[in-house]
Amino acid sequence: MRRSLLFIPGNNPAMLQNADVFGSDAVIFDLEDAVNVLQKDSARNLMHCYLETHPNQPMEVVVRINGLDTDYYQKDLELIVSDNIDSIMLPKARVVYLNQLDEMLTKIEKEKKMKKHIKVLPIIELAVSVLEVEEIVKCPRVDGVLLGAEDLTSDMEVTRTKAGVEIEYPRARIAMACKAYQIDAIDTPFTDVNDYEGLLKDALHAQELGMNAKSAIHPNQLDTINKVFLPTEKQITWALRVRQATKEASEKGLGVFSLDGKMVDKPVMERAEKILMKAEKFGAI
Repeated sequence: MRRSLLFIPGNNPAMLQNADVFGSDAVIFDLEDAVNVLQKDSARNLMHCYLETHPNQPMEVVVRINGLDTDYYQKDLELIVSDNIDSIMLPKARVVYLNQLDEMLTKIEKEKKMKKHIKVLPIIELAVSVLEVEEIVKCPRVDGVLLGAEDLTSDMEVTRTKAGVEIEYPRARIAMACKAYQIDAIDTPFTDVNDYEGLLKDALHAQELGMNAKSAIHPNQLDTINKVFLPTEKQITWALRVRQATKEASEKGLGVFSLDGKMVDKPVMERAEKILMKAEKFGAI
């Protein structure tokens, strides 16, 4: 369960050192797009040293490796995969790549005698990946899916806009697939780091479509994202009332009851518990 994931360039020592103070639920150390091809080796070595000297981070540690269609991913995995990380983020994800990645991670975990079972967060950046998303969410290790709108709109040969009309369909399809398998649907970053009103509007719309988390490219975006994807005080109050009323109804042998003139049945009870679970996890109650 996540609200915010912050991208941090894997070749930026200053940001690496402060990764645990920014306030994101997860950090994504980026060895792919953020790193020039001439710096791949040095960034990988820097990340390895950082992870060795900073184990047991308070947030989820994710590393975005280079794609399986490149010459860099194997060295990424060999050096980076350890008990010091939680997840691997796979760019330009396809079902075939995810199955290959599962096999490679299994081999590395056994060879290194690791305690952790590394999770995978695929990025949907290709039109064909959108069409495969219902299968992607069922792949081994996958416990969240991220929409990569910049690459996807490039693949679609359409203009990326703040309004986001061009990504409405993939947002909704990813959210639906993730909710069906109870994993995180993670929205694409909002790329204008100075437009806080635009960020708020974008995050709220993503939430309305079913996304339950959003990635960020700047620490200043995190407060807005964390608030949007946290249950509101009104929602928490309602959920607490439903929980209490459910308890009282159960004591009377009732499976369905009325609250404020509205019927409360199993789906409503489950919705209330999900709200409270998220609120409790992130300290809202």
